[in-house]
Amino acid sequence: MKELAIVLVSGGMDSCVTAAIANTQYQIALLHVNYNQRTESRELMAFRDIAAFYNIPEERILISNIDYLGKIGGSSLTDLSMTVQDAQLNSKEIPTSYVPFRNTLFLTIAVSWGEVIGAKKVFIGAVEQDSPGYPDCRPIYYETFNKLIKAGTKPTTCIEVETPLISKSKSEIVKMGISLNAPFHLSWSCYKNTDKACGVCHSCFLRLKAFKEAGINDSIVYS
Repeated sequence: MKELAIVLVSGGMDSCVTAAIANTQYQIALLHVNYNQRTESRELMAFRDIAAFYNIPEERILISNIDYLGKIGGSSLTDLSMTVQDAQLNSKEIPTSYVPFRNTLFLTIAVSWGEVIGAKKVFIGAVEQDSPGYPDCRPIYYETFNKLIKAGTKPTTCIEVETPLISKSKSEIVKMGISLNAPFHLSWSCYKNTDKACGVCHSCFLRLKAFKEAGINDSIVYS
């Protein structure tokens, strides 16, 4: 019997590959968080499709809603008065798409659920290269969070956060996903749109660039 792992699945490319990786080693449970982001409905659809692809039963699916991230704003993903930036690869500034302390909230939900269902791992598709300036996409952040789990859970709890993609390039992630039959065609990366991906936001740009560098056609539709 495989041990149980929770995978945080936004519906994007990286979380899709992370689910594929975790699925090779563990029985997986999938967590998705709605936080009043622009593309909430499309991301949820991608999550549902990925869960169906891996035949995850409902008892191993958790969809959580934390709408206050939309209420406080501070990010172009949640505040409609802010503009979603086109890709700015050479900028040293933290992108406007950074959602304040978001990954901590997601991981906290996952660890709480993990304590209840007996999970041993929490997988998250954080990528340091993908997120210039994002403080919650650095290895030191996850090392620190794992210490917090040990300090803040029952003595019998043994949960660790795993970040299998954190040091990978985007093209390496594409190649890894292809080798694991990750369902890229079901994933959604665009920060702006819910019908056809925009192709110019930071997330779309990096995705297109990664597929091109990997020599593979991206299977989703762009405007």
